[in-house]
Amino acid sequence: MRTPRSILPLALLPALLLPLALTGCTRTSTPSQAEMRAIAAQQQEESALARQQMETIPPPSKTQYMAVKSLTLWQNPYLTVQGGMVTLHVMLADANTSDLGKGGLLRPMGARRRDLNVRIGELSAALNAIPQNCWPYGRVVAVEEAHEVPVSARPQVRRNMETVINTLNSLGIVVYDWSESGKS
Repeated sequence: MRTPRSILPLALLPALLLPLALTGCTRTSTPSQAEMRAIAAQQQEESALARQQMETIPPPSKTQYMAVKSLTLWQNPYLTVQGGMVTLHVMLADANTSDLGKGGLLRPMGARRRDLNVRIGELSAALNAIPQNCWPYGRVVAVEEAHEVPVSARPQVRRNMETVINTLNSLGIVVYDWSESGKS
């Protein structure tokens, strides 16, 4: 005769094996060579389209943007590269075209500035969404690293900086590295 203790493990065995039977083996499929080529072709097509859209903005005027001494006076879009994202700073164009009161109490520049947090992979789409009248210096973007980055996050910020610069170069945008120019 079996004791209740010896029957208990046999009764629990199906309950323990049921989750294993339901989940089964999982295997992640790796994309084939043809799928990889198709993905690469699609990415190249998207980048060519983004570059084509960006070419509607005139080339940069170096005399205009080199004269700017502070990012608060910078009127083109500029980027602050961080560990997990990029902050896109956009100065919207002034709807009032007269010079009367420009930048003063009634028409402050800060009221037209928008700060947008963007994933690095979506940077080209975000730049293409900026209206053409927000690029007074032409196709140039100032780029700076985030301030007061912890030592442990600096390598990630550096890698993101390289990715951002490569993305901007692929779009045909001139990169004005604000951190290296001695201005902060």
